[in-house]
Amino acid sequence: MSPQHTPSRSSHGQRGSDLLGELPVTVWPTAQQIAKTQRAGRYVPDSHAHPAKMMPAIARHAIATFTAPGDLVGDPMCGIGTTLVEAVHAGRDAVGVEYEHRWVRVAQANLDLAGSLGAPGAGRVVHGDARRAIADLGETYAGRVALVLTSPPYGPSVHGHVTSDRANGVHKVNDVYGHDRGNLAHHRIPALLEGFTEILRGTIPLLRPGGVVAITTRPFRHDGQLIDFPSLTLDAAVAAGLEPVQRCVALLAGIRDGRLVPRSSFFQLDYIRKLRDRGVPAWVIAHEDVLILRRSPNIHATAGPRTTKSEAAASRRCSR
Repeated sequence: MSPQHTPSRSSHGQRGSDLLGELPVTVWPTAQQIAKTQRAGRYVPDSHAHPAKMMPAIARHAIATFTAPGDLVGDPMCGIGTTLVEAVHAGRDAVGVEYEHRWVRVAQANLDLAGSLGAPGAGRVVHGDARRAIADLGETYAGRVALVLTSPPYGPSVHGHVTSDRANGVHKVNDVYGHDRGNLAHHRIPALLEGFTEILRGTIPLLRPGGVVAITTRPFRHDGQLIDFPSLTLDAAVAAGLEPVQRCVALLAGIRDGRLVPRSSFFQLDYIRKLRDRGVPAWVIAHEDVLILRRSPNIHATAGPRTTKSEAAASRRCSR
């Protein structure tokens, strides 16, 4: 890991890589179906073009584990609205923020589709830069959000999709979030993490007592070098004032007869093959980390409703 990617130390003097090793671990079998099957009939076709979509089963599992029907779920970087869609289908309400106009429209279309399918919850997507837009949500949502479920952008590491034709051969499509350079996805990793820390800090006043923040993140390779992005993400969360309580391993591979069934894309396999040809002992990534955090007790709590039975239950599940 190069110096610019070295994890900073938390307020407790530990790096994210050290903290990850100390957290209790749970494995989620979230890829028993391929992502395309998970989205079939539930998301509009334009959703396919987003280069880094959250797997719906990961969102479903997190929502089922840490919330109850009627709770409010939020996502400050909601993309095509996976968190929001899965929340409203599960009888929760949801609010999200998205930077790119294109994905705001797709997220809203997905929420409209969920409503037409009979989803009992209500969802809302707001266009804006989450570093500023979250503050505007405070008047309505302060102290009400049971779960913030989100994922930082992976910068230039997204693989997109593969297509081929006789004229151009095999090439990438749908491999960028958008072309606005203000999007954090276009920033170098230190600036991206600084912005993500700011966003997480802004979500804290929205959390209700016992509220949970769940962040999906995974390691990736940049110029052949493995970046321990989960540790860097955890550092950002701790710097924002959140306290880690659990690490969940959300599988990106299926399980059949006790063995993992790979779900790797063409570009992932091709990239790993080229690294191995160069003598780099690389493996495809078969999971995402889901970091579970709560507001640090040292952070001033925003006044909100008293803890309900469902909140207490979610808090106990989070502590296991």
